Amino acid sequence: MGHVFAFHGGVHPPENKRQSTRTPIRQAPLPDQLVLPLSQHIGAPAEPLVKVGDKVLKGQRIADPVGRISAALHAPTSGIVTAIGPHPIPHASGMQANCIIIGSDGEDHWIEHAGLADYRALGKAALTDYIRNSGITGMGGAGFPTDVKLHLGDHHIVNTLIINAAECEPYITADDMLMRERADDIVAGIEIIDHLLKPSHILIGIEDNKPQAIRALEKALAGCSLNIDLRVVPTKYPSGGEKQLIKLLTNVEVPSGRIPADVGIVCQNVGTAYATARAVHQGEPLISRIVTLTGEAVAQPQNFEALIGTPYSLLLRAARVSPNDLYRLVVGGPMMGFSVDNDQIPVIKTTNCLIAASPDEMPAAPPAQECIRCGLCEQVCPAELLPQQLYWFAKGRELDKAKHHNLFDCIECGACSYVCSSAIPLVQYYRNAKAEIRSDDAEQRKAEHARVRFEARQARLEAEQAEKEARRKARAEEAARNQAARKDKPLAAVSLASTAATTTPAAEPDLKQLKTAASVARTKLKQAQKALKNAEDKGQEGIDALRDTVNALNAKADAAQQAYDQALNADSAASAAPDAKQLKTNAAVARTKLKQAEKALASARDAGSDDIAALESRVRELELRARDAQQAYGGADAGAPGIDPAKLAELQADMDAAKAKVDKAQTALEGAIASGSPAVEKMTAGVEKLRGKYLDAKAAFDAAGTPADTQAVNPAKLAELQADMEAAKAKVDKAQAALESAIASGSPAVEKMTAGVEKLRGKYLEAKTAFDEASGTAPHTGQDAIQAAGPDTAKAAETVVDIKALKQQVSIMRTKLKKAEKALQDADADSQASLSTEVQELSGRFENAKAQLTTAEQARIEVAAAAGVDLKQLQIDAALARAQVTKTERALSTADSTAATELEQALLQARSHADELSKTLSRFE
Repeated sequence: MGHVFAFHGGVHPPENKRQSTRTPIRQAPLPDQLVLPLSQHIGAPAEPLVKVGDKVLKGQRIADPVGRISAALHAPTSGIVTAIGPHPIPHASGMQANCIIIGSDGEDHWIEHAGLADYRALGKAALTDYIRNSGITGMGGAGFPTDVKLHLGDHHIVNTLIINAAECEPYITADDMLMRERADDIVAGIEIIDHLLKPSHILIGIEDNKPQAIRALEKALAGCSLNIDLRVVPTKYPSGGEKQLIKLLTNVEVPSGRIPADVGIVCQNVGTAYATARAVHQGEPLISRIVTLTGEAVAQPQNFEALIGTPYSLLLRAARVSPNDLYRLVVGGPMMGFSVDNDQIPVIKTTNCLIAASPDEMPAAPPAQECIRCGLCEQVCPAELLPQQLYWFAKGRELDKAKHHNLFDCIECGACSYVCSSAIPLVQYYRNAKAEIRSDDAEQRKAEHARVRFEARQARLEAEQAEKEARRKARAEEAARNQAARKDKPLAAVSLASTAATTTPAAEPDLKQLKTAASVARTKLKQAQKALKNAEDKGQEGIDALRDTVNALNAKADAAQQAYDQALNADSAASAAPDAKQLKTNAAVARTKLKQAEKALASARDAGSDDIAALESRVRELELRARDAQQAYGGADAGAPGIDPAKLAELQADMDAAKAKVDKAQTALEGAIASGSPAVEKMTAGVEKLRGKYLDAKAAFDAAGTPADTQAVNPAKLAELQADMEAAKAKVDKAQAALESAIASGSPAVEKMTAGVEKLRGKYLEAKTAFDEASGTAPHTGQDAIQAAGPDTAKAAETVVDIKALKQQVSIMRTKLKKAEKALQDADADSQASLSTEVQELSGRFENAKAQLTTAEQARIEVAAAAGVDLKQLQIDAALARAQVTKTERALSTADSTAATELEQALLQARSHADELSKTLSRFE
């Protein structure tokens, strides 16, 4: 059977499955009216193809999919379309949505249909479209359109196909009975999926509480030639979750925010495989499904094959429900399902169970109490999240923090709510927080769209104004020429020659007008690219047309930019010598465009876009442009005394290589921090070392690229570099303060925040280096003060340089020590010895780090004392001054007009005093 692994957490609620498996699957009665929601799946709702009054036949397509992620809809029986409009649908809120309502004629007459004679003869795209047009969606989860999973693109290589037969949630037996009675059709569906995906291995995961289904599958697989392994896993909820089943069967963890296809795995439900086989071999679209009817209020629990759109009330009557015993009607299982009050809600493609529960079976939930921090929710969470922390963030509406703690990795399995000692409905908080985040994101997208439209309008108006101005100037010049010709008739010939000579330059392109045209073309291109991306994300129609528009605008933008570049180069060539500054700007613009194109190509590859080939061609073209622009700049600079173009190119290559190493090492460090790797400290030191080499290479390149006789400082540029440096320093200080607060509160995000501080510090060092090089001053203010204090003070300052790094080291060691101590408390007897050794080692390292920090802080105090400053008192005074600024700002915001003037003066004085103390303090930090 193969090896089975384990996943974190999980629970063992009562199964309650035997009640509904005592009788075979039964055909549900034909309803008088069918209600078919247009959205029974993840993605865009289907678009109706029928109107009120139309007669439809069974199996007839009545709604088409819209966009990439959508699903078609078919008539489950023959009849008349009586209405198209809002109707209650299966949802925890009891919401309504647009539905097609069909009145049955009782004949159940099929449209002409037949399966594919040889599906293997069809191309992959044609077979996938056939499945898409059959309306097949996922039958075991959220209803993800099946054709999307079967058409992943060439950048996804499927190594393993997993068929989910676990059906782990209590009460539900729809898949169990389907496997017992129709295993051959399931295997036939697996063969079709295998033909499309070409996996090297197929695994069927099923829980060990389904012995009859296991035997039925083994019998059906006996004659199958595919490489299929049937893996029996222990009964544990939620082993049927996609990522949990992948972990059980392959020991592979799907990274946060990614899908199984990113690690070479695709999952399909047994019900989906069955529906695929019926569509391909019999020509039957998805118009019915197996639904479990169970609960203590049902006299005859069993499974029905029900038409999509059948109202719950009909199934309840068929199962002989007792209205007197019915206390709660639950759609789905007891863990992930939800209660409804309306029995006219219809069965949809994802409806797998209805539980008619009695008061004793599912009593009202007790009132929620305060969280006692027992930690049980964290122990059972299969997604390895922090449910308690997420609950606090959701309750306090700290949505950014909840999102940062991977809220969207929650599968809403309900295991945390099931074990909660305080009866807190945790999953409800998570669902509400997710909904609010999605709503906020939608509002941000709308705002961004509005901004793009506004900018495009402004660019259009500016272009129109520029065109009007150009026409006006042309008319004025023409009028002036005509007037001159009339006044000087005797010299007509000379005037004609003069006009020809003077109008030749005028016929040259107008650089300002060409630049405006290029800017307008770029703006239109960006607007079209964003519209295309939004359409692809939402799965809207017209994507091909939008893509053609983007390509056309891209060509226009290139042509406009090329015309401007040519005119600019021609203008430059007319001068006595090339403009090195303009050539340098051109080279920088070319490099920026190349980087943007490379980023777009990487994003397209990650998303599996169809535009990869066009983007690759675009990148190659921009690489050539960037190289030509850089060579032109290098050639122009070669004429300047003291600059060797070959040496300059070599130094630039060294600088670029060093920057690439820094970026690569930084990415690896962030990954190690996220995974809790023990190599974080060593990797952090490596990043800092590489960053130092990069700064050395950059300094060498900048020094070589600037002639000795042009070293005069540009005041405007110097002010800009100083502003960049101060802004970077402010970001470092803000991030450091947040990190210290997180350390004090014991937040689990300390390591990730530490990496963020280091990254910001690196950017600050780069900005500072640029400012120092431009100003010609290497040491900063604090170092100047230390050097001025004398050699002993400067020597002592060597211990102060890395004091912030030491603080971060202490926080990291404290976090690791706490984790190890917790693991030691929870460990069994066999593991305690090794964990105890680890705790002792971490404790020693933590104490050592604290001692180093204490020594460094004392050294800093001594440096300040040598300069005549009481550092501790200075820190207190600076903090009080900042608090006074904040207090005054608050008072000013609520003050009336009479007191505002006095408060404004007080605020200026408070800010001046705080700035003075901060500058003094910065000398020793």
